[in-house]
Amino acid sequence: MNYDPSNPLIVQGDRSILVEVDNPRYAEARDALAPFADLEKSPEHIHTYRLTPLSLWNAAAAGMTADEMVDVLARYSKFPLPTNLQADIAELVSRYGRVRLERHEDKLRLICPDRPLLEELARQPKVRAFLGERLDKDSFLIEPAHRGVLKQALIAVGYPAEDLAGYTEGAALAINLRSIARTGMPFEVRDYQRDAADIFYAGGDARGGSGVIVLPCGAGKTIVGIAAMALMQRSTLILTTSITAVRQWQRELLDKTDLADDQVAEYSGDCKVIGPVTVATYQILTHRNDKKDEYPHFKVFDERDWGLIIYDEVHLLPAPVFRVTAQIQARRRLGLTATLIREDGREGDVFSLIGPKKYDVPWRELETQGWIAEATCTEVRVALPEPLRMEYAVAEWRQKYRLASENPAKADIVARLLEQYAGKQVIIIGQYLKQLRALQKAFDIPIITGQTPNTEREEIYQRFRTGELQQLILSKVGNFAIDLPDANVLIQVSGTFGSRQEEAQRLGRILRPKANGELAHFYTLVTRDTRELDFAHHRQLFLTEQGYSYSILDAGQVLEPADAEVA
Repeated sequence: MNYDPSNPLIVQGDRSILVEVDNPRYAEARDALAPFADLEKSPEHIHTYRLTPLSLWNAAAAGMTADEMVDVLARYSKFPLPTNLQADIAELVSRYGRVRLERHEDKLRLICPDRPLLEELARQPKVRAFLGERLDKDSFLIEPAHRGVLKQALIAVGYPAEDLAGYTEGAALAINLRSIARTGMPFEVRDYQRDAADIFYAGGDARGGSGVIVLPCGAGKTIVGIAAMALMQRSTLILTTSITAVRQWQRELLDKTDLADDQVAEYSGDCKVIGPVTVATYQILTHRNDKKDEYPHFKVFDERDWGLIIYDEVHLLPAPVFRVTAQIQARRRLGLTATLIREDGREGDVFSLIGPKKYDVPWRELETQGWIAEATCTEVRVALPEPLRMEYAVAEWRQKYRLASENPAKADIVARLLEQYAGKQVIIIGQYLKQLRALQKAFDIPIITGQTPNTEREEIYQRFRTGELQQLILSKVGNFAIDLPDANVLIQVSGTFGSRQEEAQRLGRILRPKANGELAHFYTLVTRDTRELDFAHHRQLFLTEQGYSYSILDAGQVLEPADAEVA
């Protein structure tokens, strides 16, 4: 193969890949690399990706071969590929599916035609505990209750199982999609949403029925879930992040399907009803009065004969829900998310218990097609006022981050941006209530926090949706599953350390397509020469993964009077 020194990739023997951002082929190389490599660093000029076992297995589960991965690397590499790399990729990719779980009468069996490998796995303490009697030279009997924990054990030792054991069908439920929504608007499932649902369902085959769909915020993940429900025609449990998200799912289900109001129930802190379709919050599932108690609301998993369980925002799935999910592997499971990154590092558990990534579309591809708004991302660097510099210098390590985040000089930038975007739908979002309440007082803007009653939240959100209210301050409750379709501008005044998942949610708040085709604007305010700047670099990884350029401005550049009219 001919290698071209003008190409953007430098592929290294330790499975890291350096990518030149200023190269003319950067964008196409990044998009080709993204399905099977993880982005680790994204400074201005050279980005670093890494081939990890999980990134390769996710790609393999989505149908990509080792040869296709090597071809991408060779096509965009400046230099010949390291001699070990092709063999390394082939070996790791081949591990997916070498071990299979299949149905065996009323139990399961673990099959591995590679006898030495099976013997090796059977001697692994993590695996051995879940193996039943030996059935033949290639397989062991497995108790159905061990299906989830065995898959966790196998991925921990580096051999992810392909689960072909099938599913219980669940209680039948007629669900039809409307062509005219209840609101009177035409409704049609978009091509990529239909593809995602079809790939997940796989015609009812055992190779479908469990997995994760990765789509941008604003791309209609809820519709993918509803389309999957319409394919399956089964009673469904939907788990999501908040009361607001529950209500959003209920609105969408009743608007776009022929389900009756009494068929879509809510199971939350406010209302505990089980119906043919039940939407529950993670918070209620993981609530218990004492840390030593069992989780009383886990019974919702057994209340009905569910045919499908949908995990919304699966990257936020609380640890206790993994435990119960390990016990319900006979139910079909669909995860929906904008990013597979978890801050707790439990991506392997998502892979083994919910399922591998089945479908994903780059954000910029949907932006090009007009399904999500084009966005500009800007970091504004603000100096710490002189009186606070000494306080920052002597502060404890963790307190330094808070001092930088709550930098009062950020209020001047907020004031300038509110002036610049007067007449636009603007959200200010942050981590610290003291900071947000100061901004509320300074600019007389409504605020929603975790303490805001749900009825009041809904009323404020509705005013924002209709345009009656044009400016809104949100605490962390604004990160997740809120339907704010007309937000044009998001100003992030503080964030959760280096959370890439949070950046995904926050950017998603403004990515619904604008009726007039105008740009969405995402600003993040960061205090220079502090820990906040270090964490901001980590959050930028997410934007870079999705193909967004990230311009950096000094506070002085923003505070200068604008000569040009806002786009």
